[in-house]
Amino acid sequence: MDDLVDIGVNLAHRRFDADRDEVIARAAAAGVKRLVITGTNLAASRRALELARVLPGALYSTAGIHPHEARNASPEALAELRALAQQPEVRAVGECGLDFDRDFSPRPRQEEAFEAQLELATALGKPVFLHERAAHARFVSILTRWRPRLTAAVLHCFTGTAAELDACLALDMHIGITGWINDERRGLGLRDVVARIPADRLMIEIDVPFLIPRDADPQPRDRRNEPALLP
Repeated sequence: MDDLVDIGVNLAHRRFDADRDEVIARAAAAGVKRLVITGTNLAASRRALELARVLPGALYSTAGIHPHEARNASPEALAELRALAQQPEVRAVGECGLDFDRDFSPRPRQEEAFEAQLELATALGKPVFLHERAAHARFVSILTRWRPRLTAAVLHCFTGTAAELDACLALDMHIGITGWINDERRGLGLRDVVARIPADRLMIEIDVPFLIPRDADPQPRDRRNEPALLP
């Protein structure tokens, strides 16, 4: 494996401010030659785009408003998001979706922001980079209405059941698998269902700086995940 693509990298996170160039170099040395930098709010989406422009062909970005941030998805914010998402370096709209696990934003606001970003992706002809936690039924219900108009969709960091996976595959989605599968405490169920994902629908991601693979040896002393651990 010498030309991996990491589809979900929070490289704009402040934990990379001191050594971001070295992190990118270590990833490339490990065979992770292309990184898609995740936009989770307007500030992160702006920064992701700036970073993508530094190394064209190696770095790309997304632009989106995470469900945790949905309370901030004002008309003005959505207008700026549209401008960001139109840039050629931005390869998908998101991270967007629903998170009923933590409810950092009210559920009605989450649904409004989700649908607004699905509409944006449809208008721009770009894929969506999706998030779902503890909201599967509502997530699928909303996405089912929009899926025929979307060019492509990837469910980021899938950790669900076989039935949930089948529902997502029925919507012709790509499925992102993270280091969660390396966690013998929480990831055993995911190991059981991952073989159901067709090869042309399977995508991999490291979700830095979170979800460090528990079997990484040695474990980083600062507990910070990075793309070089993707293999």
